[in-house]
Amino acid sequence: MTVTTDLVSYEDALASYDPVMGLEVHVELGTRTKMFCGCSTELGAEPNSQTCPTCLGLPGSLPVVNAVGVESAVKIGLALHCEIAEWCRFARKNYFYPDMPKNFQTSQYDEPIAFDGYLDVQLEDGEIFRVEIERAHMEEDTGKSTHVGGATGRIHGASHSLLDYNRAGIPLIEIVTKPIVGAGDRAPEVAKAYVAELRELIRALGVSEARMEMGQMRCDVNLSLMPKGSETFGTRSETKNVNSLRSVERAVRFEIQRHAAVLGDGGTIVQETRHFHEDDGSTTSGRVKEEAEDYRYFPEPDLVPVAPSREWVEELRAGLPELPRVRRNRLREEWGVSGHDMQSILNAGALDPIVATIAAGADPVSARKWWMGELARNANESGRSLEELPITPEQVARVTALVADGSLNDKLARQVIEGVLAGEGDPDAVVEKRGLKVVSDEGALGAAVDEAIAGNAAVADKIRGGKVAAVGALVGAVMKATRGQADAARVKELILQKLGVTEG
Repeated sequence: MTVTTDLVSYEDALASYDPVMGLEVHVELGTRTKMFCGCSTELGAEPNSQTCPTCLGLPGSLPVVNAVGVESAVKIGLALHCEIAEWCRFARKNYFYPDMPKNFQTSQYDEPIAFDGYLDVQLEDGEIFRVEIERAHMEEDTGKSTHVGGATGRIHGASHSLLDYNRAGIPLIEIVTKPIVGAGDRAPEVAKAYVAELRELIRALGVSEARMEMGQMRCDVNLSLMPKGSETFGTRSETKNVNSLRSVERAVRFEIQRHAAVLGDGGTIVQETRHFHEDDGSTTSGRVKEEAEDYRYFPEPDLVPVAPSREWVEELRAGLPELPRVRRNRLREEWGVSGHDMQSILNAGALDPIVATIAAGADPVSARKWWMGELARNANESGRSLEELPITPEQVARVTALVADGSLNDKLARQVIEGVLAGEGDPDAVVEKRGLKVVSDEGALGAAVDEAIAGNAAVADKIRGGKVAAVGALVGAVMKATRGQADAARVKELILQKLGVTEG
């Protein structure tokens, strides 16, 4: 066996091998209570304050299935075009890990609640790629270990570990793809697009906020390579708990290059779990899994089987919201934007803010303009997402209304947005505080125009002589004199009127 940290180029890797991916996504459901007990799932509580005998696995305690968790699982399965089991049951998955208080995880094994589905994802150039779903099953989350005293935050080198069981028992849905083949050099993009589409679907269903940065959704990336022309899958690696869309893409790319380097040197790939490193996009070895682990699954004796009635399943199907891709296509037609423009909106994370701004009263053109312009620029410069900016769609809609009624021009509107982002209050408060309203008094504007003409006699003569394009210099002088608080179009009209010139 050869171990290497060298990488071959991505292009060279794809010239010799075809990637095969498997993506396992865990979604933390947004239920009020845990999967098998009545403990709260609210974040931020004191460690170990949201526990009971059941989620701590104490003798004599009995679990009860969370009905909302089952309903959420069925909704996810339906949205993924899965078959919904008429009868399924929970199983005990036995393995030791310090943050598993029961020493087994209540999960589903050979009888998942949803199976054989698919999700169509749209790539950046508009191509649709179908990802087939193996299964979606219900289970519970583990507790949280905090390793103290080391340099890396991992157990190696730590002096001691702290365990918080508040998260133990929170409902999870694990969504497992079938092997994803045929993506070729677009495998990283496909992986990212799939997780992004899945996140949007989960949010649309209202079953989870699916915030990856908070661990509410995380992805295990399985990857192997097979030589060009072969149909036999290679040995896979499993990069655990990748928690951002960009990181999913980077993990796939890195593992393709690493696998190709090992195989190209005549080595063999070790079946193992790996850790992803956000700082440089690399992965490192975690735990070797040379043979399939024996979890000694057996049916959970304390829980009755789950048997969703067909009538109930059809009721849930009929009540599904508009799914993300259908919604995007509808909005693209309503807004009259191109596929490329819609993709830019999606890439910027601006779709939901724009929709909410329109719902608050803005017209689609203005809503897109501010979110994709001034606000996207601010987000990029500050290293934040649009949703993290301290401005609401309602506040953006108010800015567009002030522009529409002539109270602000675009330059002033940018200053208002700057003030809102700086925490100076809502748009009207910023306008009042900074004195940013457009100068609409005709007398004041007329005086400013007269001064500009008097101070730029040569330019005024050119305009009278027919060089109307020179009016821009006088408009600029007026705008400077009014600190940008005049309506430029009205200023131009007044200048031409006073000079006796008709534009045409």
